[in-house]
Amino acid sequence: MSENRERMARWCGIPVYMARIDPELGYKAILSRDARFDGRLFVGVRTTGIYCRPICPATKPKYEHCSFYPSAAAAQEAGFRPCLRCRPETAPNLGAWNGASNTVSRGLALIADGALDGDEASVENLATRLGVGARHLRRLFKTHLGASPVAVAQTRRVLFARQLIHETQLPMTDVAEAAGFGSLRRFNETFRQLYRRPPGALRHASASVTIGDATETTLRLVYRPPYDWRSFLAFLSARAIDGVELVENNLYRRTIRIDGSLGIITIRHNENAGCLTVSIDCQTIRSWPRIVARIRRLFDLDADIAIVARHLGQDPWLERLVITRPGLRVPGAWDGFEMGVRAILGQQVTVGHARQLAGALITACGPAFPDPRFPGLTRIFPTASEVLATDLSVLRMPTARKRTLLALAQTALDNPALFDACGTLEETVARLRAIPGIGEWTAQYIALRACREPDAFPASDLGLLRAVAQKDGSRPSPARLLEQAESWRPWRAYAAQHLWMHDFDKDKG
Repeated sequence: MSENRERMARWCGIPVYMARIDPELGYKAILSRDARFDGRLFVGVRTTGIYCRPICPATKPKYEHCSFYPSAAAAQEAGFRPCLRCRPETAPNLGAWNGASNTVSRGLALIADGALDGDEASVENLATRLGVGARHLRRLFKTHLGASPVAVAQTRRVLFARQLIHETQLPMTDVAEAAGFGSLRRFNETFRQLYRRPPGALRHASASVTIGDATETTLRLVYRPPYDWRSFLAFLSARAIDGVELVENNLYRRTIRIDGSLGIITIRHNENAGCLTVSIDCQTIRSWPRIVARIRRLFDLDADIAIVARHLGQDPWLERLVITRPGLRVPGAWDGFEMGVRAILGQQVTVGHARQLAGALITACGPAFPDPRFPGLTRIFPTASEVLATDLSVLRMPTARKRTLLALAQTALDNPALFDACGTLEETVARLRAIPGIGEWTAQYIALRACREPDAFPASDLGLLRAVAQKDGSRPSPARLLEQAESWRPWRAYAAQHLWMHDFDKDKG
């Protein structure tokens, strides 16, 4: 028995997508309802035609009736329908952490952004964006997720609709539109086929909340604990742009613009439930899946933080930082262009000065957001075309840096995929460094936060160098820090976040 536990523990230490699921170990995982396996495997029960999470409270099936799958999409493609009790749509989404295939990780990010939604979407176009052939992409998805790209997109659509049905009081027509179904008829047919009942029969008590006179649609976004919410919020608070972002009362709120519509998102932490509670106030319902995907990236909800901590903790010096802040995540970005602008504004200045420059830019060209329900949020971050149309002489910064802002804006207009998660880290950095005025630090920082590169590492960052300084105050060179960080790969971005927070603690001290 101890040998089996050891085998299970070793298996739990790697993403399950990287290995063939051992049925015996999979069955032991569901018998124990081990939460470490939640999001890593799904069990299909052949006698009922239902697939479940390993933590499902239902009576466990017999071993001979079980089939095990590395993803919900694989189980659904095999003909199983989602369980109504354990709700697979609320399982931690670890798809981006399959580790075995960089291409699959990036493909999943693009699918979450709607790359396979709409009449003109296709696997061929997705493969082109990823720089591989369509046949090879299908093979990679089958190998690592057990399902095709189309099946992954379809499953994502169904599970998001199921979450909206369960957690909101949206009309079914709105649910169908938000989830990307082409018609209400197709939506109804899909749910009758999968759940053997109409969508309305799946509805539970509403999770909508009212703030003032506004009703916000509220969803729960699950993560794998732990989550260092306090440190994450402190990082965002130090960089929050006046008029666009607000951090107060243990929540984060900001204005957004997506698909031409304006809105507000509010994020709270529910530690007991292991989730973030997200309130969306945006009229373009069809954009909601993309809003949720962006929030997941911004708040790094798909990280398997235990694996990262185990790896970084092998470094004796870094170990104490990991122990001090278990669950520390890497903040992402709401929008790639926005993060690119913020990175340029932050070149060779303090965080506070960069924040002031961002505020000046917002005042100069950020559209107004007149909504009295949300005092303190008055502006929308400008688009690339709005920056290009603005006289940047109002910004108190070097002329060369203003030219870099304009070059970034023009490049973003010319190449809408500039901040896509495509190619290797080296290719991403090279693509960004081709923009006049963007050097290694800026490219690495944009790659880390906007492109979600887990191994990005801006070694010349002053905060990182201060964090690893000796007791006498002497700092290593960026080249020496890079050498030291070699053992932290492939999660140097998480090491950088620990170092930034360590530097933040020293400043407070």
